[in-house]
Amino acid sequence: MLFDTHLHIVDRARLNYPWLADAGSLDRDSLYEDYAREAKRCGITDVLHMEVDVAPSDMAAETAYVEQLSQAPGSMLRGAIAACRPEQTDFPSYLEAVLANPFVKGFRRVLHVMPDELSEGSLFRENLNRLTGTRLTFDLCVLPHQMERAMALIDLNPDVQFILDHCGVPAVKDGMSDVWASGIREIARRANVMVKISGVVAYADPESWTAETLRPFVEHSIGCFGWDRVIWGSDWPVCTLGGGLSPWVAATYALTSGCSDSERARLFHLNARRLWKL
Repeated sequence: MLFDTHLHIVDRARLNYPWLADAGSLDRDSLYEDYAREAKRCGITDVLHMEVDVAPSDMAAETAYVEQLSQAPGSMLRGAIAACRPEQTDFPSYLEAVLANPFVKGFRRVLHVMPDELSEGSLFRENLNRLTGTRLTFDLCVLPHQMERAMALIDLNPDVQFILDHCGVPAVKDGMSDVWASGIREIARRANVMVKISGVVAYADPESWTAETLRPFVEHSIGCFGWDRVIWGSDWPVCTLGGGLSPWVAATYALTSGCSDSERARLFHLNARRLWKL
């Protein structure tokens, strides 16, 4: 049983994705039904949709589209992590609208492709603090050199639940770096952060990676955070850059083959259900 906490759906007929023009092989439709066919064969039973950095005018429409898909018979979709723009003055009204919709479980503002200074703005920080006391989590997608900025955000918001995406985006194909390893170690000291075991296949050499290639990065992440603060995600369709969903699921099972049933269950689905009260 796998709870996938990181699915991207791309439907260019319904929504506008400005970044796709420079996304190479990802510049295509990646539809739920294509994902679901393979995911069910892999043992995935439940899914959260992760925002796909649509045009700001389409953020609410993206959530509505995914919620519509979730209502189809047999859908695995259990909720959405919605896009947001904390750097904008209309964030409070947007937050109020989102809080009225229980389908939305959290927010993400893509940071790893944005100027480093974005998260240091006073309005960004003030608006992020508005999540305090709400049920909404906040996903952080940052590069290793941005970890210090991420930790500053976390320290300013000790009562907000953060999730570090993709094991902190290590450059797997280049090998272990001290910047990444020490960043994971330090960010894990913050009790209000969980780490998502996801994405690493996209950062490995697509022709040569094996489970053993990924092992140091996955084991270091889990070792720093502990089994109660890890969740699993596919990062589909981005994972297709490193071979696809099935190889990543197979690698996940290989990487956890020596772990206890309890540890695997916490990573695979229990922590996600607890975190979002599902």
